[in-house]
Parts: sequence; C-alpha cells; structure tokens
Amino acid sequence: MEEILSGYHVNAPTWFYLSLLLIIAVFFKFSRIWSIRNLDLILLLSLAPGLLFVKSTYSGSSLGYCWLFTVSGLLLLRLLLDGVFTRRPRMEQNLNPAGMAFLCAAAMLFQTTKIMKETPDAGAMQTIRHADELLRLQDVSLAESRVTPIQPTGPASRLLATPVVPLMGGVEIAAARTLAFLSHLAVLFGLIAVGRWHFSDTHLGLAMGTLYLLLPMTAYDVTKVNHLLPAALIVWAIAAHRSPTLAGGLLGLACGTLFFPVFLLPIWMAFYWGRGSMKFGLALMMTGTVLWGSLLLTSADSHGFIRQTLGSIDWSLLKFEAVDGVGFWRLYNPAYRIPVFATFVVLLVSLTIWPQKKTVESLLANSAAIIVATQFWYPDQGGIYVLWYLPVMLLVTFRPRLANLPHDVTETDSRSVISPGSGSKKRSDGLKGTPQLPIFR
Repeated sequence: MEEILSGYHVNAPTWFYLSLLLIIAVFFKFSRIWSIRNLDLILLLSLAPGLLFVKSTYSGSSLGYCWLFTVSGLLLLRLLLDGVFTRRPRMEQNLNPAGMAFLCAAAMLFQTTKIMKETPDAGAMQTIRHADELLRLQDVSLAESRVTPIQPTGPASRLLATPVVPLMGGVEIAAARTLAFLSHLAVLFGLIAVGRWHFSDTHLGLAMGTLYLLLPMTAYDVTKVNHLLPAALIVWAIAAHRSPTLAGGLLGLACGTLFFPVFLLPIWMAFYWGRGSMKFGLALMMTGTVLWGSLLLTSADSHGFIRQTLGSIDWSLLKFEAVDGVGFWRLYNPAYRIPVFATFVVLLVSLTIWPQKKTVESLLANSAAIIVATQFWYPDQGGIYVLWYLPVMLLVTFRPRLANLPHDVTETDSRSVISPGSGSKKRSDGLKGTPQLPIFR
C-alpha cells in the first residue's frame, strides 16, 4: 500500500492496539458486561500479547510461551464447560449488517495487502514446490533427501495447491501468496455458511468472519498456509455435517495436511454413530486412497513411495526427549510431556464417550477443546498455533442454543424436516441427535 500511502506500515503491536479497540467497539456487549460472549472475546484477545512476546526480538519469548499456555488452559476449561452455559441470549453486534459487511470487506482488503507485502511463509513455499513437483510427476522425497523439510506436511496440502501453481505461471512466491489468500477466503465463507445453514442467521456468520479477520492472531500468521488449510477444511466439514460422506471427505483432507485433525476422528465417528458413521468412515478411506494414489504417481520406486508416505508424518511428536530450537518444552524437562500427553489421551477418550448422545453443540465444543489440548504436548513451539482452532472457537462463541426435535430422524424415517433458513423440505441424513434448530434464551 506504499504506492497509495507513502511510508504506510503497521507493525504487530500497532495492529494489536487498533484491532483491540475496533473489536471492543463492534463486538463487546456493554449492556451485559458479565456475559459469556464478553468472556470469550477477552480470552481470544488475551492470546495476542503472548504471540507478541514470542515473536519479539528481545528476551521475552519465555514469558510469551508461559502466557500462551496459561490462556490456552483457560480456553480449554471454557470449552469443557460449554455445556453448562445453557442460556444463549440473542446478542446483536454493535453495528448493523450493512456496516458489518463493509467492515468485513475492508478487513479482508487489509489482510490481502499484508499477504502481498510480506515474505511468504517458508512452509507455504515448501508446499508450493511440492505441488509443482506433483504436477511434473517428480518424486518429492528425492528433493527432501537433499534439503531438510521446514515442517512435515501430508500429501493433501500439495494436492490442494496444484490448481494454484499453473494459475500463477509457476512463480512460487505469487502462488504461495494466492494460496494464503484463498485459504483465508475459504475460512471466511465457511463461517458465513455455518451461520446461514445451521445458525439460521447470515448476519451472525458475517460477524464471525469479520471477527476472524480483525483478530491480531490472523494478521500475525497471515501467510502460514499449512495452518490455514486444515482449519478451513474443518470449518467446511462442520458446515457439511448433515452429509456424513462430504464431511468425511473434507475431514480426511484435513488429516492429510497436518497431524492434529486425526484426533478429531473419534469424536466425529461417535457423533454420527450407526449408518452415518459407516458413510463417514467410507469417505475417509476413499480420501486416503486418493492421497496415496497421488504419492504413488510421484514415486520413482517402492522406496520412494515409502519415504513419501512415512516421511509426511512428523515422528518427532512421539519422541519425549530434548527439543531443539525454541518453544515451551525447551525450557523444561521433556519428560514432563509424558503425563501431559497421557492426560490428553484420557481427555480424548472421555469426550468421545461422553456425552453419549452427541449434538452439534457438543461436536463444536469438543472439537475445539481437542485442538486446543494438542497445544500443551506439541513439542515444537507449543501454544502458538492459534489458527488451528481459531475458526472453530469462533463458532462456539457465536452459536445460539441448538435444540433437538422431540425425536431422532434417521435415514429410514420417511418423515421430512424443514431445513432452518430455507423454505424447502429436506430428508435427514441419519445424524445422531439432528436436526438442530437455533433458539435464543
């Protein structure tokens, strides 16, 4: 934007202060100070100072990691207690829908400007190179044997990036920036879709998307494509949760990008149960077959296929030893990660089996809780990967009370239900505890 405004530059602290004032003015409920909405806003905004400390050049990173772990712990506690907050009064934003749409477009413009001005993330550049090699049917593992990968990522990232590479004429920097822009756009429209289809309020979806673009954490990691892609896929899986096949395919792609969506699979299988879980599992297997096929096409031999398959898994996650580089666990004995990981497994099992009758409410809160919980035992800079769970956390923050109909509608049921937000009749897709109708109390 220097071509328009000479000397224009917004550094990270300034972005935090400006977005803080704007978010409070638009989303903070001054008429209900002691509300869960205000608590969620405070918790989300509290993450930004920790990231600022971590990214600072002076010796504040240790304080930053401790700060992030503390706020993440409070977020996890809030998500685990989400079912306790049964009252969900309707809270209009402090801006009318037309003004919110303008603010959303302006925030997207500023984020796009930031994407185009900043140097693309190293992980994004690596994904673009792998996508280019996939289009040329080259063995990615041969290149990685010569250069240490920035961050192990699954084959889904390069597969999703393949349409962007020829579009940008093979220019890696332009392709990485375009992919980052499209990833943010996917998250934005995914939030709006959930608001329209499942919360029966397009304006609520627009408010979620606007807050996503305004939060400082989005601007700080605006070019980290490998973190944006799984978050966007999870949001769209939630938007398509009434179709087990489509949701399974999207969540399978998310699992093929980074490791953490794998831990969501038990909760989603328990959510569908019965025939819905069979469709969900079949979609996962079909997605895995497609991803393995892409690796098979780009493998020089069987050894190359094994390197590409096993090499895309970050095996350092399973090593409870000293951590290189920076991060929270560099400051403490890595043996402490063992009980933390054991607690995480207990939490995962508990959220899978309880509540027995899962609804969309519990699906949202439990999914966000599991992603937040991975931050505590993840060895590499744990706590800083806010974009993993930020969109899902916004869905939990803004969702109304979703009430079940008196009966569960299955695929064998010949009755039809009215889809919220539309005037047409639709058959239910066999989900446990659906369909959901939004109400405000």
